[in-house]
Amino acid sequence: MTSEQEKIPQEFWQGIAEFNQQEFYKCHDTLEALWMEAGEPERTFYQGVLQIAVGLYHAGNENWRGAVMLLGEGVSKLNYYQPSYFDINVDKLLIESSELLKNLQKSGPEKIADFVRSSEKTKYPKILKLES
Repeated sequence: MTSEQEKIPQEFWQGIAEFNQQEFYKCHDTLEALWMEAGEPERTFYQGVLQIAVGLYHAGNENWRGAVMLLGEGVSKLNYYQPSYFDINVDKLLIESSELLKNLQKSGPEKIADFVRSSEKTKYPKILKLES
């Protein structure tokens, strides 16, 4: 195990599993506890993942403004952690999240319901570990 891997709390992986199962509110609760206690650079990383999760939660609830704002903030925060951090493929997460954000922005607030229905067929971003 690398020293970076040793620093990763088990709750982080729980939050990642919740994110990947599209349980974005649960992910928020799990990662918020870590974020509030963490020092840098982990704190900003947790916050970026958390903001993307909350943005996806808002999208699912047809809150266009909240979705766009939080997805944008999360993507912005995670740019610093490219290409990977904590064995997470940050590049892939950013590509998928940025694409979703761009499509959400194109749809506009008046078409958020249509976007949500179509995104049920489209995959939401996943947080993936680096391939060994």
